[in-house]
Amino acid sequence: MRKFMLVVAVLWLVFQASVFWGEDLGDFTISEIDADTFARIKGKSYKDNCPIPLEDLRHLHILHKDINGITHEGELVCNVHIASDVLDIFRALYEAGYPIERVRLVDEYDADDEASMRDNNSSCFNFRFISHTTRISKHGLGLAVDINTLYNPYIKTVDGKLTVEPSTAGNYTDRTRTFPYKIERGDLCFRLFTERGFEWGGDWKTVKDYQHFEVSDGRAKELYPDYR
Repeated sequence: MRKFMLVVAVLWLVFQASVFWGEDLGDFTISEIDADTFARIKGKSYKDNCPIPLEDLRHLHILHKDINGITHEGELVCNVHIASDVLDIFRALYEAGYPIERVRLVDEYDADDEASMRDNNSSCFNFRFISHTTRISKHGLGLAVDINTLYNPYIKTVDGKLTVEPSTAGNYTDRTRTFPYKIERGDLCFRLFTERGFEWGGDWKTVKDYQHFEVSDGRAKELYPDYR
């Protein structure tokens, strides 16, 4: 009996250590970018000119439910400085049954943001520039998350012409309409992100990015002083 109790105690200590060191949250986990994950993102979301050190990124495994309540596995890469917050947000969304259709690495779309958005994919890290600018996107820093991208498009007027991204999202630019996967001010997704200091692109004045949650410019510059 004494040996049995000793074995149980040792196993419990090993379990506790794995939780502490590996941030093991069951189906919600945070990991460093290992060789297999790097092979998947190299040359795609993690381009050769990416200024973010690999050690600043984390791989997240999560669960999410679609509009029919069916559970799916998902994964994304984000900055280490937001990893715990993002994991907690996705776990809370899952537990509440908040519908998210897909959460796949953007590399499954060859890091083509348009293709990822057309598929209503939710993602985070992808080294690229803000549309129609030469400024690195917060996604390029791993400091922004896009949710249900087809139904919550990026909308901007460029040279007097309305631009919608993805280009197939024209039916979802009228935010007075009701449709699946729509993000609205005050809904659970909005509250969870903004309560943790993220800014919502739906609140922007000159453009609207209804899918988009990002850290502030001030926070980004604290983390990366060369960020402009």
